[in-house]
Amino acid sequence: MPYDYDLFVIGAGSGGVRASRIAAGHGARVAIAEEHRVGGTCVIRGCVPKKLLVYGAHFAEDLDDAKRFGWTLGDRRFDWSTLRDNVLAEVTRLEAIYHETLSNQHVELIVGHATLRDAHSVEVAGRTVTADKILIATGARPLIPSLDGAEHGISSNEVFHLETLPKRLLIAGGGYIANEFAGVFHELGVEVTLINRGDTILRGWDQSLRDRLLQISMGKGIKFEFNCPFAGVERRDDGTLAVLDRSGKAIEGDMLLWAIGRRPNIEGLGLEAAGVKLDDRNAVAVDADSRTNIENIYAVGDVTDRIQLTPIAIREGHAFADTLFGDKPWRVDYDCVASAVFANPPLASVGLTEAAARNTLGTVKVFTSDFRPMRNVLAGRNERALYKLVIDAASERVVGAHMIGPDAPEIMQALAIAVKARMTKAQFDETVALHPTMAEELVLMR
Repeated sequence: MPYDYDLFVIGAGSGGVRASRIAAGHGARVAIAEEHRVGGTCVIRGCVPKKLLVYGAHFAEDLDDAKRFGWTLGDRRFDWSTLRDNVLAEVTRLEAIYHETLSNQHVELIVGHATLRDAHSVEVAGRTVTADKILIATGARPLIPSLDGAEHGISSNEVFHLETLPKRLLIAGGGYIANEFAGVFHELGVEVTLINRGDTILRGWDQSLRDRLLQISMGKGIKFEFNCPFAGVERRDDGTLAVLDRSGKAIEGDMLLWAIGRRPNIEGLGLEAAGVKLDDRNAVAVDADSRTNIENIYAVGDVTDRIQLTPIAIREGHAFADTLFGDKPWRVDYDCVASAVFANPPLASVGLTEAAARNTLGTVKVFTSDFRPMRNVLAGRNERALYKLVIDAASERVVGAHMIGPDAPEIMQALAIAVKARMTKAQFDETVALHPTMAEELVLMR
């Protein structure tokens, strides 16, 4: 039977937009449904506005350091509304570019919540349309716990729209979102306390980097409350909030930010009607080609909970479109995917941690460089960077690289190429240093 579209995409985030425009470029008739704003988490309420806040917040330390470099500054004052509004304006500008991209590729944008009625039918904006192939790209959202008073907290979705900054901010969580916003708001003059259910931050990251970030963050004045399983949240008569743990301990603040994880957006999609199965993480289950258990229905990005990173969603969408509509089949390679935490200072990592390498490879060699960046020395800032290379002793191949320090994510992007290319420690050693830089430490470890 003839269908209204060759491809119908649910969700206009990074993965959905990439899949739509690539499929349309291959000649497919494509429509994409979005109930909120085009651009998804990354552009609208994630990586992009967060990174702009990181830039804005870092001026606090830059202005302090400037005195040691000979700059005399007059009175300084920070205005949250200026930063907030400029960041939101940039988000709006980028959203317009996404609209233009879809329009230029002749992808029909349908505003509304899409629901599967069967394997080939979708109800959206008051009508039912049919499609040969359907792609689910609805992403994920912040997890809010089922606790008494949890509604008194906000999530990362709302944090970009605050009317004013709180005096005391409680952040529930210990992952990358928690540590990133802790760094931002601390630099903006907010008293920050991280409340963690467990006893560690950044679970899954290399132990040396986690320890260093904790040490530096505490030195800056960020407070940490570990082993505090959440029992509830109370709003006091004076407007303050109190996070309660199971022992009855109360941690007080003026605002609470939930940063305890993200969950795939699967509700209200009609997955049951179409017969689409979920995995044990309540994400859409897919194979290596992003196909669900239903032959013509696919899913990419955070809704599949494979690796929740924007570049991964983009590649999954691209591979899907090339394979199905471009006669160019390929699959995403999930090995050696670099990641970063834009904390203060930032962290970056690729490949195996030291612990994972010892567990999987047996004998490994570990090289580290623990140093104070030149800028920090002159600024009188006692903050050290740490670089680590993990080597497979049998092959001498660099199997992991981990960094914490200024511009670590920028350096890691190039370093990730070397790790992905399976280069050896000897090849690192043969590379002449670029002096004076922080990155030269990577080729000077002996």
